[in-house]
Amino acid sequence: MEIFLAILSISVILTGLLWVLVPALYGLPPVSARRERIRRALELADLQPGELLFDLGSGHGRVLVMAAKEFGAKAVGIEAGPVQCIIGRINAIRNGVSSRVRIEAGNLFHADLSRADVVFAYLTSSYAPRLQEKFEKELRNGTRVVTISFDLPVWRPTVFDREHLIFVYRK
Repeated sequence: MEIFLAILSISVILTGLLWVLVPALYGLPPVSARRERIRRALELADLQPGELLFDLGSGHGRVLVMAAKEFGAKAVGIEAGPVQCIIGRINAIRNGVSSRVRIEAGNLFHADLSRADVVFAYLTSSYAPRLQEKFEKELRNGTRVVTISFDLPVWRPTVFDREHLIFVYRK
């Protein structure tokens, strides 16, 4: 019994460390956007059924599940944190959208975004210059980019929601 408790304790501690440290190493915000804010962002992006949405830094999959369940989209999450990836997959299964949601563990700058119809990013402004460069190279014309709480330095938003600090761009 003592060995079981020791293994359980170590597992809990390691899970907690992975939950916090891996995203922190990438400089990602530790908080999720509220559901109302996510819904508003997806509405402003005019996400349509069957479209492909990429969520950069997908965390526990809230955006992915909402995109698939409420908007009928296919969704791919790119997430650095291994614990967040597992929780995101569980959330997709629990919400009955696992056939339309995929979560890839890895660095968002290595993800291929060329098939995206919409890209969602709730990151920090320090990511903006590199993201903008990646978007210029990879995204097709007409792809919509939604950012929350930060803007892209050179691009002009087609829609801006001041209340929720949501920026929508079209390449």
